[in-house]
Amino acid sequence: MVEARTGNIPEEVKKLAKIEGVDPNKLRTRVAEGRVVIARNTARLGKVKLVGIGEGLRTKVNVNLGTSGTVVDVGMEVEKAKIAVKYGADTVMDLSIGGELDEIRKTIMQAAEPLPIGTVPTYQAWIEGVKRYGESIPEDWFLKIIERHLKDGVDFMTIHAALTRELAKKAVKSKRVEPIVSRGGALVAAWMLENGEENPYYKNWDYILELFAEYDAVISLGDSLRPGALVDAHDELHIEELMVNAKLVSRAREVGVQVMVEGPGHMALDRIILDIKLVKNLTRGAPYYVLGPLVTDIAAGYDHIAAAIGAAIPGAAGADFLCYL
Repeated sequence: MVEARTGNIPEEVKKLAKIEGVDPNKLRTRVAEGRVVIARNTARLGKVKLVGIGEGLRTKVNVNLGTSGTVVDVGMEVEKAKIAVKYGADTVMDLSIGGELDEIRKTIMQAAEPLPIGTVPTYQAWIEGVKRYGESIPEDWFLKIIERHLKDGVDFMTIHAALTRELAKKAVKSKRVEPIVSRGGALVAAWMLENGEENPYYKNWDYILELFAEYDAVISLGDSLRPGALVDAHDELHIEELMVNAKLVSRAREVGVQVMVEGPGHMALDRIILDIKLVKNLTRGAPYYVLGPLVTDIAAGYDHIAAAIGAAIPGAAGADFLCYL
């Protein structure tokens, strides 16, 4: 992003333009302005293929996988990663919460090569933090886990920075069907409310930007208050968090750090196009990563169908990155 702003076309941008079939100069401009991100950690140069996410590029698909708290079968997760590579996924996210998380992450990264790898560092920060510190996890522990993932070569990470302490308080007192849907967001909220402190990611945003700048990795801003039911879509909490995310995007761009924004869970079909336009407008064209959306609340057991319907609409309307579970 920084090099693209000099007016020169970086070699990576030239190669990506050829892959995507777009004009190199136009792509350079989009990268420089933050409307396209390239998900590749400099620690893994030569091992990860170029994947661009954003305006004017092919819609990308991410595959989520990872161990659970009750089933830790690393072999099965490796097989999932290999299937993702075989059938053309663009990226893989390791969302493991059970077992030796550092080793599992490294194993999945290797199995998924040459795909970029994403993670949610909040999970590991909480799981290992509780074991080490109990309920009093120190603020800097959350930051140390981010740095650990970056050093390992993680290409993009979900960071739940926009859920402020004030928003967390509002959420738990709200009449939402599900106050906080995001697992990572719920963990951050629990830490804030228990310790009476501000979100460590929000509070230390500039330091986090320094970490990501060192590795030229991508931040994916989590949406902790995404709607968990159709009725909650675009409610006050959903919009307030989005506005905080927009400010965080602006700050990241000021210092040349690549960032994208995550989108809704449950949303009625007729609100999806509006949502894409709203997010793109508030974030000045930041790449939009949508988690579905699920277009009905009553498709338990058939999420693959509901999400396929939900993904087709934002994909056509301008969403840049789709998440497959």
